[in-house]
Amino acid sequence: MENYNSLTAETPIKFNPLRIHFIAIGGSIMHNLAIALKIKGHVVTGSDDEIFEPANEKLEYYELLPEKTGWYPSMITQEIDAVILGMHAKQDNPELLRAQELNLKIYSFPQFISENSKNKTKVVIAGSHGKTTITAMIMHVLRTCRVNFDYLVGAELEGFDLMVRVSEEAKVMILEGDEYLSSPIDPRPKFLWYEPEISLITGIAWDHINVFPTNENYVSQFKTFIDRLPADSTLIYFNGDKVLKKLVEARKSVEVIEYDEHPSRIKENKSYLLVDEKEIPVSVIGKHNMQNINGALHVCKKLEIKADDFYESIQSFTGAAKRLELLGQNDSTAVFKDFAHAPSKLTATISAVKEQFEGRFLVACIELHTFSSLNKSFIKQYANSMKKADYAIVYIDPHALEAKKLEKISESELRDAFKRDDLVVYYDVEELKDDLQNRDWENYNLLLMSSGNFNNLQLLDLTNFVLNKSK
Repeated sequence: MENYNSLTAETPIKFNPLRIHFIAIGGSIMHNLAIALKIKGHVVTGSDDEIFEPANEKLEYYELLPEKTGWYPSMITQEIDAVILGMHAKQDNPELLRAQELNLKIYSFPQFISENSKNKTKVVIAGSHGKTTITAMIMHVLRTCRVNFDYLVGAELEGFDLMVRVSEEAKVMILEGDEYLSSPIDPRPKFLWYEPEISLITGIAWDHINVFPTNENYVSQFKTFIDRLPADSTLIYFNGDKVLKKLVEARKSVEVIEYDEHPSRIKENKSYLLVDEKEIPVSVIGKHNMQNINGALHVCKKLEIKADDFYESIQSFTGAAKRLELLGQNDSTAVFKDFAHAPSKLTATISAVKEQFEGRFLVACIELHTFSSLNKSFIKQYANSMKKADYAIVYIDPHALEAKKLEKISESELRDAFKRDDLVVYYDVEELKDDLQNRDWENYNLLLMSSGNFNNLQLLDLTNFVLNKSK
């Protein structure tokens, strides 16, 4: 493969270190950005009132873990060049109030990234589903092709130590473009900060009801993103989404590239891309991932990656963490876990596993964990999302309802919302575990879907139990 020197800088650029303080350093992106900036040479401090794994261990390794949890306004002084504010903090956070009092520069992380990538070719991957996977595919291909690039992605990826890289030398930055709010004091969607030269949108399906109370309000965020794209930039989009297609067609003065599902076939439970009468094996499965591959291909072509190099590289892509991640398999059973929590994601993920293993039955279990999924005004959006599962389970942790101050959703309400009279519902994780362990697993697959952790259910232990029982 070629080394694409047109995308790299040949000489070091002068660097001026800053003193940077993170309010809510324990967030998934926040702690990765803090580490990346320290590696770059900045002086970094931070605070938080709670820090979980893996952030705790990683911050401790890089000597960035606060000595004790809590908020300490005394840490905020005139010597600080920049404060980066995380979503976990509140508007009345004492450190934030002190920073405002001192008129310090306060950034959300997307704003800080934007300020520090002005001279780079920015690529933003947006959409309600698939954006993490497409971002990961592009990053994998660029790294395999020896391109020097910066990035920000919302999941841990094999071969990348951090979820963020910020350098002086890289001429390209790959950004997962989230539509969620930038910070507690900045309600703009994160992706509006980036002003990309190349953008991709996977599709639009209502989510985040806590900040976008209607579907129209949610769609309007993407309209604003499209309307604000720089003139002469490139917009790549999935043409199977009618709402998205209408928004794109209304935008002029940008190059528009459509994509759909990459031609493929399934043979003996394995997926192959069809390219010029050749079959190229890939590890990812499902029609939605064939769409993701085609989207990633178009982005990489715009970045001067040759198609042959893309196809050679994509064969070794194994997926992003928790995105249809294979926990284990034998000759008759496979166990997957997936981050799917929104209705469109459930539909795509269940379809992928069901179609990949022809003739096998599928047990699909979703933990409703997010504010949207636990909200009675949103739950009807899940209608028919689990219809392809042979045995469908919904699990709700009562503690999640309490934390979000939401009313319990009854079994009958869930069955009505999902349009499945045979839907199995659990509110106790031990009852869910007993159900799964007492089943006959020969010629069955198991799909576990959640943005949470099933109340700390040990999924690898469960996987081993299931596989041993199916032998």
